[in-house]
Amino acid sequence: MTVASTPLITVIVPIYNVENYLEKCLNSIVNQQYKNLEILLIDDGSTDLSGKIADDYALKDNRIKVIHKENGGLSDARNYGLKIMKGEYVTFIDSDDYVTEDYISYMYNLLEQTNFTAPLAICSLINVYGDSGRQKDSGDQTEKVLSGKKCIEMMCYHNLVDTCAYAKLGKKELYSDNFFPVNKLFEDIGSTYKLLMQCEKVACGFKGKYYYVIRPNSIVTSGFSLKKLDLLEMTDQMAKDVIEVYPDLQNAILRRQVYARFSTLNQTLHAKNVNKIQSKLINYINENRAAILKNAKAPKRDKLAYYLLKLGMPVYRFAWLNYEKHKGEQG
Repeated sequence: MTVASTPLITVIVPIYNVENYLEKCLNSIVNQQYKNLEILLIDDGSTDLSGKIADDYALKDNRIKVIHKENGGLSDARNYGLKIMKGEYVTFIDSDDYVTEDYISYMYNLLEQTNFTAPLAICSLINVYGDSGRQKDSGDQTEKVLSGKKCIEMMCYHNLVDTCAYAKLGKKELYSDNFFPVNKLFEDIGSTYKLLMQCEKVACGFKGKYYYVIRPNSIVTSGFSLKKLDLLEMTDQMAKDVIEVYPDLQNAILRRQVYARFSTLNQTLHAKNVNKIQSKLINYINENRAAILKNAKAPKRDKLAYYLLKLGMPVYRFAWLNYEKHKGEQG
């Protein structure tokens, strides 16, 4: 497969103060087996050496274009890349993660196997626990073509399909202007379902090709703030939009909404003065407990979390924090 015979694929990398991780990320991109790349490094107002590192790489590889802009957040950086990209397909890579050398070629081959009737390909993540370095492939090694609707259902149950913006290769036309919601945390929840709703076919390869590094200071694992409630807004908007088109996915969507409350509750366990927020979250979980207890597709961990919560917040807090402490150590 020569460069001339393959379409241009754009790689968009939002960058913000990641000087300690950026070189590993960029090395994994420039060494991709798939060569016909446009690599857009969107420096979103970094105050460390990230911008210089990006510029240095651009001097060595003419596929790289660096854009230095004022800080506007992750979604704004991704949207900027979408506006200026020249590729036929696009994939996103976060600047503190990295990918296998066949990350792009693997997903492109998945599309090729459908004779390019699928506009979107996805792969699985390899979770890398930052403290221990332990790696866990989140996939099951299967490959299949699924409908966008089926992918949304699986995503709602945390069944192989992930909400993340990365680990996907899509036609440019799938991404509308300002595709990612600006000034919101958990923006992937508010956008990935829109990708899937446009696809009659999705080329799925559930093999880990994207190394997702879980760090103690990430958005997901850091302490609680009111901005973390964006998860509920993003999830509920997804629920509204999906149910309008696929009303038969209501059970799956409700499960995801309940999960979002559990996830937000877990974020509050170290916080102070959050009793009112916790009460609202727990009331929602109790009011919608059928989404857990009577849904055969709901993960077992949902049921365990519900029963622990019924025993009271001290028991729930102890169990969850103990689980989090040891999650990255398990073999």
